[in-house]
Amino acid sequence: MISPVTSVASNPSARLIANYSQHLSGLFEAVGSADFPTQLIAMLKQLVVINDATIIVYPNTKLPIIDYFDPPEFGGSENLDILVNGAFLIDPYYLATAVDKRHGFFSIKQLAPSGFKKSEYYNSYYRVSGVHDECGYLVPTSGDGFVNISLNKTACSKKFNKKDLQLLEDIYPIIERLSQKHWTSDQSADTASHKNLRLPLQSALDCFGNSVLTDRECQVINKVLCGFSTKAIAEKLSISNETVKLHKKHAYAKLDIKSQSELFHMFLDSLMSTDEYKGGDALTTYLSQQPIANKA
Repeated sequence: MISPVTSVASNPSARLIANYSQHLSGLFEAVGSADFPTQLIAMLKQLVVINDATIIVYPNTKLPIIDYFDPPEFGGSENLDILVNGAFLIDPYYLATAVDKRHGFFSIKQLAPSGFKKSEYYNSYYRVSGVHDECGYLVPTSGDGFVNISLNKTACSKKFNKKDLQLLEDIYPIIERLSQKHWTSDQSADTASHKNLRLPLQSALDCFGNSVLTDRECQVINKVLCGFSTKAIAEKLSISNETVKLHKKHAYAKLDIKSQSELFHMFLDSLMSTDEYKGGDALTTYLSQQPIANKA
């Protein structure tokens, strides 16, 4: 008869379950403590190969907070600054929950629009940190709050395989329960006592450019910022590919830009140019602050 110890030692699946159980036991003890995010990621790294991870907390209606991140192998933490300062508004994981009200476990392939890897957001956030593939959990907390637990493979690694993705998806119920117990307790006091800080930024995105662009041009530019391809934009707006290209050309000319990179950074700069956004097109304030030579 084979002893339990011998069985675990010779069986990779048994070792995996044993390690998972050990980490899970400690994780229950860590709920509510500052060490919980670190232990959570450590547990997930026992299950699959994860090169780096980030936990982004969206407390009710407040701005995002980076609660955990592994120092990236490539670049620095500048990409996280880009995210927190407004780029989160066009992040596929944020949009999935904040706009589409989706929760669960998702690969980036399930959420990102076609053309996403050609977008400036992808270049500025993913490529800078060497992220080659991403999957993650979207867990609802209190009010409009949620947590994004992002798990990444860097450029030198393979993508998450089907077995990895299925395993991570299968344990979503326990990740959801533990995350809700940990982060909901931190956010409960914010639900009724703080104004919505994300709504004005969402309004700024929706209104971006409408002081100088037509409604249709604004719609096209908004989709470009979110990483939609010309074909995807055409399908979303029920217009032809050529019409999309024409609206994009006219919008770029009116904004005095020539690339998606310039559009992306103009959007971020316009958000940061208004200390107390009160509605309308944030681009108006941004353009008024530019040197006359740049506006000629």
